[in-house]
Amino acid sequence: MKKELLHIVLADDDADDRMLFADAVDEIDITTSLKVFKHGQELMDYLMDESVLLPDIVFLDLNMPIKNGMQCLKEIRQTPHLAALCVAIYSTSSSEQDIEETFVKGANIYINKPTSFTKLKRTVEKVLRLNWQYHTANLNKHNFLLRL
Repeated sequence: MKKELLHIVLADDDADDRMLFADAVDEIDITTSLKVFKHGQELMDYLMDESVLLPDIVFLDLNMPIKNGMQCLKEIRQTPHLAALCVAIYSTSSSEQDIEETFVKGANIYINKPTSFTKLKRTVEKVLRLNWQYHTANLNKHNFLLRL
């Protein structure tokens, strides 16, 4: 993603996780614009508004109230003007079932929420610097789960 400004959205119901994610993005040497949402329905309402600039990448927590991440992923992939969005699953779950299901449903990468701010910053920077065209073209289960 070589652009002047990366548009990022994060949907996560945990206020502390949203704050830490925003702090990590602020500390990375990439010019970004970040919008955060408290649950999946807020995210989908935003994405369905055809007047908004679609993000370059969506970071999506799985376990959220109202509309969870799995429901959002399915809706994104089934909506023509959203189907090509890069979706990074960003979850505390390390369940093989969650990883498999999000892979099959079309997520681009799966990230286990890091346990320290330093790891979070490093993880977010790695994801933001990915060449998504190459990554997506060669996507397989081995490179789907981000490991640092």
